[in-house]
Amino acid sequence: MKHQYVAFDIETAKILPDDNSDLHDHRPLGISCAALWATDSDEAELFYSKDGDDNPAAKMTGFDLSQLVDLLLDRQKSGYTLLTHNGLGFDFDILAEESGRIADCKKIARRHVDMMFHIFCGKGFGVGLNAAAQAIGQSKPEGMDGSRAPLLWKQGAHQKVLDYVAQDCRLTLDVAEKSARRNSFQWITQRGKKASFYLPSGWLTVEEAMDLPLPDTSWMDNPWSRSKLSGWLDNEG
Repeated sequence: MKHQYVAFDIETAKILPDDNSDLHDHRPLGISCAALWATDSDEAELFYSKDGDDNPAAKMTGFDLSQLVDLLLDRQKSGYTLLTHNGLGFDFDILAEESGRIADCKKIARRHVDMMFHIFCGKGFGVGLNAAAQAIGQSKPEGMDGSRAPLLWKQGAHQKVLDYVAQDCRLTLDVAEKSARRNSFQWITQRGKKASFYLPSGWLTVEEAMDLPLPDTSWMDNPWSRSKLSGWLDNEG
C-alpha cells in the first residue's frame, strides 16, 4: 500500500554554547518555526508565531503550538502517515514540552514513522538525514544546519530558516518515498561508501519498530539503548 506521507520538522529557538554538549541539557529550547510537507503537495506549510508588529516572533507561543498539535492529530486521522527523521528522539519530545500537550504528542509519536528510529532499531546506530540524502543524489545546503538556525532566526534571517526547515521536510519525504519503492534505505558512510538496510515491509511506525529484535551491538564501544530515544514516552506527565 502506498502511503500518503506528511513530513514534519521543527527548528529550536535557544542559542546554545558552542561546546558540543547534548541539546537536551539546555532545555527548554523553544521552537522558532515548524514545517509540514505532504506527498500530494507542491510546497511546505510553514508555522511560526508573530509579535505585536506582525513580524515573526522569537519563538512560537504555547497556543500556536497547541494548534499545530491539533493539526498533526487531524492529519493522522485523515489517513496521512506522519514522517520524520529523528522525530521520536527530538521533535515530538520538544513539541510535547513546549505545547504542554504531552499525552497527544506521545500518541502522535508512537503512530508516526521515524526513519532514523527504524534504522536505529534494526542496526543499533542512527544515520543522519544528509547521509541518506546523498545516497539519492541530494544534500542539505552547504554551510547550513540546525545548529545555526537559532542565531539566524534571532538575527532576522527568518526566510533562510524557513527555507531550511522546509527543505529538511522535502529531503525526508524524498528519502522515505524512494526507500519505500525499492524496499531499501541507503546512505553514504563516513568512508564514502554506499550502505543499505533492507525494508521488507516498508517503513515501520515507532510502535512497530520497537518490536524488531535487538541488533548485535557488541562491536560498539558505547551503544545507545532504544530508551535514549524513546524513554520520554514512558515518563509520567
